Amino acid sequence: MPGSGPGGRILEDDLKSYARGVVSGAGAAVPGVSEAGPAEATKWGPVVREPMSKVRQITARNMAEAWQTIPHVTQYDAADITEIEEIRKSYSKKMETGKLTMTAILLKVAASALKVFPQFNASIDVERQEIVYKHFYNIGVAVDTDRGLLVPVIRSVDDKNIKELSHELNDIAERARNKKITPDEMDGGTFTISNLGGIGGTNFSPIVYPPQVAILGVSRGRIEPVYRDDALEPRLVLPISVSYDHRVIDGADAARFLRWFARALEEPLLMALEG
Repeated sequence: MPGSGPGGRILEDDLKSYARGVVSGAGAAVPGVSEAGPAEATKWGPVVREPMSKVRQITARNMAEAWQTIPHVTQYDAADITEIEEIRKSYSKKMETGKLTMTAILLKVAASALKVFPQFNASIDVERQEIVYKHFYNIGVAVDTDRGLLVPVIRSVDDKNIKELSHELNDIAERARNKKITPDEMDGGTFTISNLGGIGGTNFSPIVYPPQVAILGVSRGRIEPVYRDDALEPRLVLPISVSYDHRVIDGADAARFLRWFARALEEPLLMALEG
């Protein structure tokens, strides 16, 4: 990159101009960084090509658009789920069919949290410079399938109990994996939960699905020493995170939202009192 200063020296304005070009896609290649296309990979060894599935193409397009248009920030926290996990396991044995999952509990907590923090159940109308607050609670749940990531939506979560949510979630996730889900069942979400606890990980930063403004990330719970009542105890701790659109949600609000969410898992009565 030639500079505009004396003797070709690169000035601050040159760097700013170059950065704007990179963002717009018009920037030159960075010296020392390879921009070779996929065909160039054969130069280094054998490769195998596979066509992208339709789901993968849509996911790639949507995620790229979301990342480029939404100013993302992620807030992290953790919840002590020792008691609620014991309740879940105990009640799961009493279910006639299926099992009571932690994701079903998270759905109910999320609906309550969205009522306490309505800015997380919103979208932004850029043209009109308005925030659209939604008074319905349709929550998407990311499902890992052999075709890629699908996000079916559970509608009117606030009107259903956890047992009903568990049955509906099990059904719609199974149909998503068996290619029996319809496009309409993946539309109309106001918030999303991505639970990777069944796979692992300590924390992650999920990408917001537009026109939504926030998404909850859940990692695998783990036993940790927690100081309680003047003594250390082994407790089951669940890492949680929320990625959000900083145009609509401030950092302090995100911290309060996630702390409320954690407390609701630790003190379920909080949902009835405030949610």
